[in-house]
Amino acid sequence: MRVYPDKLSQHLGQLQQCYLLFGDDPWLTTNSQQQIIDAAKQAGFEERIQLHQESGFNWQELMQEWQAMSLFSSRRIIELTLPTAKPGTEGSAMLQALMQQPNPDMLLIIQGPKLTGDQTKSKWFKALDAQGLYIPCVTPEGIQFQRWLESRFHHYRLQLHADAKDMMINLYEGNLLAAEQALKLLQLLTPSQAITAEQLESYFEDQSRFSVFQLTDALLANQQDKAMHMLSQLKGEGTAMPILIWSLFKELGTLLQLKTAQQNGEPLSGLWNKLRIWDKRKGLYQSALSRLNLNQIEHMLAITSNIEMGLKQQGLEDWTSLSHLCLLFNPQAHTQLAFIELN
Repeated sequence: MRVYPDKLSQHLGQLQQCYLLFGDDPWLTTNSQQQIIDAAKQAGFEERIQLHQESGFNWQELMQEWQAMSLFSSRRIIELTLPTAKPGTEGSAMLQALMQQPNPDMLLIIQGPKLTGDQTKSKWFKALDAQGLYIPCVTPEGIQFQRWLESRFHHYRLQLHADAKDMMINLYEGNLLAAEQALKLLQLLTPSQAITAEQLESYFEDQSRFSVFQLTDALLANQQDKAMHMLSQLKGEGTAMPILIWSLFKELGTLLQLKTAQQNGEPLSGLWNKLRIWDKRKGLYQSALSRLNLNQIEHMLAITSNIEMGLKQQGLEDWTSLSHLCLLFNPQAHTQLAFIELN
C-alpha cells in the first residue's frame, strides 16, 4: 500500500512485514526510516542487520538472516539497500520467497532510488507491497514543498513573517536536508519570537567566517582574488549553496534594476532608498554599473538560475560554475568564459 512520508506516522501503530523506501530525497528517506525503526524498537525489535546489494551479493544471506534465530532472543530488523532498485532474477525470486514465509519476529526495510512505473509493476515489488507499505521518498515541489515547510515550522514551533517564509521557500525548495538544518538553527536562535526576512539575512551573515555578504561586496568591487579566496573558504566551511545562490540572485537583481534605470536615463537617487542601498555601499554598485552592461548582467542571472535548477532538480552542487559566475563580475571574463551555457 502506498503511503506518503507525511502520513507515515499514522500507519505505524501496527507494524507491517516490510517497508519500501524508494526515492532520491535523502531527508525523506532518512526521516521515514528513523520513524519505522523507532516504532519497531518500541515493539521489541532490538537487533538491526544491514545488507547492501553490490557486485557478488549473496542473496542466500538474506534468506539465512530471515530464518535465523536471534542470539539475544529479540526481534530483528533487516535493512536492505538496493542501489539501482534492480534485484535481478535471483533477487526477485528471493524477495518473493521471503514474503511467502511470514515471520512476526522479523521486519524488512528496503531502500533505493526512485522507482519507474515498470518497476512498481514487477513481481518482486508487488509481493513486497502486498505485505507492507511503499513510501515514495520524492522531493516535494511547489505547493507540496510549501506544505512540507509549514509542517516543519509547526514541528519546531517557529513563527515566521510572510516575507521570511517566502525567503525560505526561495532558498530551500528542492533541498529538504538544508532546510531542516536551517530550521534547527533558527529554533536555537529565535525560539520565541516571530522571524522577519531581515533577521534571516542576519542569520545567514553569521554562518561563516567570510560571510556571503562579504563575498558579494568583493564581487561588486571587482576584487577577484579576494572573492575567489572567500568562495573557497565558504565551501570549506560547509556554507549551504542555496544561501550563496540567493545572495547572488539578490545582488544581480539589484544591479539589473539599477542598470535598466541608468540606460533609460532615470536618476538613481530614487532607487537607492527603494532598494535599501545605504551610502556606504553605493560606491560598490556604482563600480559594478560602470563595468558591466545590461546584457552581461542578464546573462549572469541566467547562469545563476541554471545553477539553482541543477541544485534543486538533481542535487548538483556545481561549485565550478559558481566560481565562473563570480569571475563574470569582471567584464573581461565574459569572452573567456563564453562556453558556460544553459542546458
